[in-house]
Amino acid sequence: MRKHILGFSAFVLFLAVIGIWYAVRPDVAQLPLSKVTGTDPAITDAREEKVPTVSVATAIGWKTGEAPVAAEGLIVERFAEGLDHPRNVYVLPNGDILVAETNAPANRMKGLEGWIAEKLFSKAGAAVPSANRITLLRDGDGDGKAELRTAFLEGLNSPFGMALIGDTLYVANTDAVLAFPYKTGDTKIAAEGKKILDLNAKAPNNHWTRNLAASPDGKKLYIAVGSNSNIGENGLDTERGRAQVIELDLATGKSGAYSSGLRNPVGLDWDSKGQLWTVVNERDMLGSDTVPDYLAVVEFGADYGWPHHYWGGFTDHRVQPGKPEKRQYERRPDYALGVHTAPLGLVFADRAKLGGPFASGAFIARHGSWNRVPKSGYDVIFVPFKNGRPTGQPLNVLTAFLDKDEQARGRPTTVAVDKSGALLVSDDVGNIIWRVRAKG
Repeated sequence: MRKHILGFSAFVLFLAVIGIWYAVRPDVAQLPLSKVTGTDPAITDAREEKVPTVSVATAIGWKTGEAPVAAEGLIVERFAEGLDHPRNVYVLPNGDILVAETNAPANRMKGLEGWIAEKLFSKAGAAVPSANRITLLRDGDGDGKAELRTAFLEGLNSPFGMALIGDTLYVANTDAVLAFPYKTGDTKIAAEGKKILDLNAKAPNNHWTRNLAASPDGKKLYIAVGSNSNIGENGLDTERGRAQVIELDLATGKSGAYSSGLRNPVGLDWDSKGQLWTVVNERDMLGSDTVPDYLAVVEFGADYGWPHHYWGGFTDHRVQPGKPEKRQYERRPDYALGVHTAPLGLVFADRAKLGGPFASGAFIARHGSWNRVPKSGYDVIFVPFKNGRPTGQPLNVLTAFLDKDEQARGRPTTVAVDKSGALLVSDDVGNIIWRVRAKG
């Protein structure tokens, strides 16, 4: 009898081990990234994960003389280095470059979840304390390298978005939009910012970045605010004012959702026709083939589905109670950017001077996956446009941020175009601003 009991116990233990392995095994992509990229991506059946696939690229940084690989006809050089987790980049009219040296607020997650997240962030090079600073870079002699570096604004709270309208510089902290006085050529702002709008930064504040875009007429600000969670699991009351692009009328102070159902919109830019676009990070734990991150028009009154639906009508059955009545009214994104590629940076090419293949379309920085096998993103791409719409497959602009062992020498974060027409790329693992120009 004792042998039977021991044998049964061993069998139960064996089943338990198999169950744990089954639950934590990584989900491997069954489709190449190209199949989940473009205007008509494959949307496969969801493979729901109880434990997320974890495939974090260890951050190692760049050695002296190393650089990403630029597309044919382009040259990439270091514009500035030795920065402190540079995220967003903004070009002032006089050519000065503002860089938000920033990171997530401290202690955003508690308990076991917070401890695990901290370990993953540390491996990925994202666990450094936020410098809470905007730094000014100036290339006075036009040689493609910044000679002047000054602390332009300090004492901020996880700043990200920046927008200049007239003599006022607007900065989006994670919890508020502030207005600062600015004069052309200033290398430092000592004045205290005036708060013009509170933003929901309730803990755990997982998607903490707040990007800004000023309307072409300078009368309004558009503020990209990501969700507080993956699929609303912290309660939808914590999501008020989140997962949307907010429109703020600067004259009246009135604000409200302009577009909603956007899980984590980050990059914002206007195309040459005056249409606002964004890049969005979609939901996790449905497998390595679902759901594609995307590029989309920021359309007034549009709902892009989060958290109940995705990609124009597919239902996320994890979100209860469901809202099937919403689905027919939700807007489909315009262009898939691959699954878990984490697009953060967006800038249109009309101000750039990088040559023929890059004349009409959008440059997008894909920060890179932490939860897909194989890894995806870790590059800067160009999405071609035809007649004002994205088309075809993207072109590589910068690659090789991952080395042959899939370690991250860098992670491209945001993009901007400088006064000369070169592309600037922030790299928050390499702590570098890269400058990409056409040969000759």
